[in-house]
Amino acid sequence: MQPLAALLLAVALAMTGSAHAQTEPAGKPSPSPFQPAADYLRTCNGHALLVYRGGQLVFEEYLNDHRRDDPHRLASGTKCFVGVLAVMAVEDGFLKLDDEVADTLTEWQGDARKSQVTIRQLLTLTSGIAGGEVGDVPSYKDAVRLAEAKFPPGEKFQYGPVPFQCFGELLRRKLEPRKETVEGYLKRRLLDPIGLKPSFWRKDADGNPNLPSGALLTAREWAKFGLFVLNKGAWDGKQLVSEKLLAECFQGTKAPPTSGLTFWLNASD
Repeated sequence: MQPLAALLLAVALAMTGSAHAQTEPAGKPSPSPFQPAADYLRTCNGHALLVYRGGQLVFEEYLNDHRRDDPHRLASGTKCFVGVLAVMAVEDGFLKLDDEVADTLTEWQGDARKSQVTIRQLLTLTSGIAGGEVGDVPSYKDAVRLAEAKFPPGEKFQYGPVPFQCFGELLRRKLEPRKETVEGYLKRRLLDPIGLKPSFWRKDADGNPNLPSGALLTAREWAKFGLFVLNKGAWDGKQLVSEKLLAECFQGTKAPPTSGLTFWLNASD
């Protein structure tokens, strides 16, 4: 789920295809067409505005005493990595989005509601499981234990960190026979191939990465992820995840259609 900073970055990326240089008299520098956006962002306590055209950085400005090398706390922007990681796991063949979570989190099998929850519902926050307090992120194991199914799966949207940490434990168990950790899989499959280096990623008490809100990145590193998504899963000419699978992240749900699989979507026409 993207915070304002991520939304503004996405807007900047979208703008790059239609921007045109302004013509000024000879000898006078041309003002950037993106400066008004930077000026507006400054009034909103924004930290950075980066604009790319054809994959190249064409505008960059840091605001409100924020500097290029300063990490930004992504907060819920972190969730976007989880959806992409999930579809990569689908491509790698060890889970399916419509698998029941209880196939792996077997302690849920005795619960009438939790036993029916799918991975897709967990990550679209429509599982019926209470999201928990924003900012109060339990460990993977505690999330699984504390998860409370307040509604039947698919009926209600409930925002919060608990479902993402439950998915973290599911992914941990899936990866364990492969002798790989969630952090190791995240780095090997997604971060390292696009050269993305987090400044810091908070972890739970067991050393697992905080999936709903743990990442801190500089603006340039965050932009790498934006470009990867904008390029439909490709990086440097290599398709890291199929375009079709990545598109699963941007399919709306019935409750609500503006929410996809870890991404907020534009309002429907």
